[in-house]
Amino acid sequence: MPTPVLLSLRPLRLVALCLALAVSLAAVERAQVTVLATTDVHGRLLHHDYGTDQPAELGLSKLATLIKQARRDTPDLLLIDCGDNIQGTPLAYYFNRKNNTPPHPMMVAMNALGYLSLTPGNHEFNFGLTVLEKARRESSFPWISANTYRTGTDEPAFTPYIIKEVSGVRVGILGLTTPAIPNWENPENYAGLEFRPLVSEAKKWVAHLRGQERVDAVVIAAHFGVEENLATGRMTPGDFPGENAALALAREVPGIDLIFLGHTHRDIPALVVNGVLLAQAGRWSDRLARADLTFTRENAGAPWTLLAKTSRTIPVTAAVAPDPEIVALAEPYHREAQTWLSRQIGRSTRPLDAADAHLADNALLDLIHRVQLDAFGADVSLAASFNPRARVPAGAITVRDVAGLYPYENTLYVIEVTGAQLKAALEHSARYFLPHEEGKSPAQLINRSIPGYNFDIAEGVSYTLDLRQPLGERIRDLSFQGAPLAPDRLLRVAINNYRYNGGGGYTMFKDAKVLARSSTEIRDLIIDWVERHGEVPSAPTGNWKIVP
Repeated sequence: MPTPVLLSLRPLRLVALCLALAVSLAAVERAQVTVLATTDVHGRLLHHDYGTDQPAELGLSKLATLIKQARRDTPDLLLIDCGDNIQGTPLAYYFNRKNNTPPHPMMVAMNALGYLSLTPGNHEFNFGLTVLEKARRESSFPWISANTYRTGTDEPAFTPYIIKEVSGVRVGILGLTTPAIPNWENPENYAGLEFRPLVSEAKKWVAHLRGQERVDAVVIAAHFGVEENLATGRMTPGDFPGENAALALAREVPGIDLIFLGHTHRDIPALVVNGVLLAQAGRWSDRLARADLTFTRENAGAPWTLLAKTSRTIPVTAAVAPDPEIVALAEPYHREAQTWLSRQIGRSTRPLDAADAHLADNALLDLIHRVQLDAFGADVSLAASFNPRARVPAGAITVRDVAGLYPYENTLYVIEVTGAQLKAALEHSARYFLPHEEGKSPAQLINRSIPGYNFDIAEGVSYTLDLRQPLGERIRDLSFQGAPLAPDRLLRVAINNYRYNGGGGYTMFKDAKVLARSSTEIRDLIIDWVERHGEVPSAPTGNWKIVP
């Protein structure tokens, strides 16, 4: 009888199908790769603010706790750094410039934490190649940058990439450095090196990793950031062409899975562009970026497929305790730097601060001007307020006070500039303020897209910044030695090297004749000036003002 036979076969077919499916599912393998990234640590080795001499909720000593917690759960995680690491605090400065004999403190800590790579950032070059190469030799991991070459050759100056295998997954980590370094650095600090465009170099090296190296995933360890406002499509004000190119890489370079960003000091927990995941860990060791990549394959011989990817940033908070191992390694460096910072160099007759230095003439900013004018007999000084929290107490002044006032490793240039060029620089600076609106103060009109360090103020001339006027016509009553400044009048103008090289978009100084330049940092010039004079100016000169 046919019907009973058919009915008896149906359960057998169902069982066979389930068995086949079970075998198929059992053959599928999964693997997860976790990558942690730090960036723009800027010498924050310890959870300490050297300006206030107080504990701080940041620092590699606290990040180490987060890193070790993650590693306990995922022993084979990958840990990388995206640059601007060896510069940025008085401690880092001291062991780069004052005592460069012991192993670099940042490398000592990173070696202990098991970093796999560091992508050099622009600030790695601040102290020149001798300091850079010494730190590089002292690291137990490679410094990777695929777009940095020996000048005029195709020889990479750094290891271009590294490959790590995790649970059978081959991960290629490609280093890329912002090519805008010549716009900020003195030429001798990168002598013999050239920095090639990011997109073309990424295309070449990603294809190499996918083709010749047969990697299953490509991670970019980038010292550059997002180049445009995603909501408006506008480029970031003040950026040099090609300085930041994260979106261009995501849109134009096939084969990239993940980009860890740097340079722009932003917190980007997760951003997906054209299927590429981007993340950025803020600045100053205040965050740790984490990405998790999940892979599948049908069997041991099959290629891996990236099934899913996620990322987030983990903040450093008061609840995160510093890691005892890193604290112990840092202690002798910290103690020596503190001794230097505590040295008394002069006095002030009253307390001074830089809180309003971007809104009115300020005595502390005038101290910088006085030093720059005196160093080589300049007529005019241009300077910006770098730290609104800078302060000098009444009474004794220490190295720490000056380090807080001038935190960057800039050197001094004196250049020959016309009156017209100086006015153009001040008009460019005036973009720091939005157009005037009735009822709003200058503080309410600050253009937050322009960093305060790009708002230059002049000493040696007098002028008014009139917010009621259109951009390009805001500088009024510009005078020198009591008379209107003629456009063709030649002036000796003191500026820092960042500005001379075009930093902040000050292109009017390009090709200006250099009359003099310092071999030491402006910070040291200020320390020397205070020691020689004994006392700092207690009141501003009142040479400029904002109206209304």
